[in-house]
Amino acid sequence: MKAGFGRLWAATAVSNVGDGVALAAGPLLLASLTSDPALVAGAMFVQQLPWLLFALPAGVYVDRLDRRRLIVLVNLVRATVVGGLACAVAAGVATVAVVYAALFVVGTMETLADNASTALLPAIVPAEDLPRANARLMGVQLVGNHLLAPPLGAALFVAAAALPFGLNAATFLVAALLLATLRGRFRPVSEEPRRPLRADVTTGMRALLGHPVLRMLAVCLCLMNVTLVGAFAILVLYARERLGLTEVGFGLLLAASAVGGITGTLVAARLQRRFGIALLLRAGLVIETCTHLSLALARAPWVAVGTLVIFGVHASLWGILSVSWRQRVVPDALRGRVNSGYFLFSVGGAALGALGGGFVARGLGITAPFWFAFGGMAVLTAVAWRRFRPALLDVTDPIPLS
Repeated sequence: MKAGFGRLWAATAVSNVGDGVALAAGPLLLASLTSDPALVAGAMFVQQLPWLLFALPAGVYVDRLDRRRLIVLVNLVRATVVGGLACAVAAGVATVAVVYAALFVVGTMETLADNASTALLPAIVPAEDLPRANARLMGVQLVGNHLLAPPLGAALFVAAAALPFGLNAATFLVAALLLATLRGRFRPVSEEPRRPLRADVTTGMRALLGHPVLRMLAVCLCLMNVTLVGAFAILVLYARERLGLTEVGFGLLLAASAVGGITGTLVAARLQRRFGIALLLRAGLVIETCTHLSLALARAPWVAVGTLVIFGVHASLWGILSVSWRQRVVPDALRGRVNSGYFLFSVGGAALGALGGGFVARGLGITAPFWFAFGGMAVLTAVAWRRFRPALLDVTDPIPLS
């Protein structure tokens, strides 16, 4: 791999530590401000809402601008906003509305940063190294964002509620500095004439929806996220009321899926060579369905922890295999727009799930979102099973630029 990958990996590691700290501290902050499940779950919806509003135009700008400079700028904005939230918490003036406003701005910046980062990687590593590079990036994301940082975030929140958010802001600054030193050309080269924003958006969506595998993965992930996030949006309340966990216990529960996820990053390439992507994606549908059933029935923390470890293996495999496949088949000049359509399906589903999960829990009980997720995933698995065929997934012909 090129030397630049080390800087990208380091920036990813640092920022994911901050994200992981906030991942635990954010729900704890909301739970300290309100006990309404709909308001707690609504925070996740607010952060995901920008993907519904801005994902498609964001993809156009990722294909027009220097991707490295764009990520640096976005990190600086995120540092400012999260730093402001830390000050509000420290001053005792943070409210649900203030938290929602900060999450909306951070979510808006993520539509640019996540897309640009995915599109940037093939300019740093060769195509044959993409699965290995994605596995390393996902591995450090899992270690920082889900394994080590959430317990730290919960502990910092108990010590002083503003601390985890201040740390998160600092990590965004460090990541920006690391990426600013990345050398190379990161503006896409395209023979397409500059067209109106709507026309460029249409080109990207046509490429995504016109390709059978990309369309299948996007729709499938959208529905998976509706069910998954609908259940996990109230996980902080589920952990406290169903499992009897403390704040630190909740942080450890969040870390459980990272244990399996790290294992998945280590074996992803080997499993793909042995079993093929089609079989692994089918197995992932079954595992996700059973995850919701297990959590709906669980009363002991160890059952929930074990379930999330297995889920983590599936989630990391699915992410590595699908992202690497997409990076190979989508040309550089289209990558931002196709990614934006894919993110719209993915995060849009998460936003809808977050919005619905809280209301389901409020009306039907804390385990109801898991039962709904189990039923939805069972239907999705039956519908998608025959569409995950090796004949389709083994094809890696590039998408035409039209």
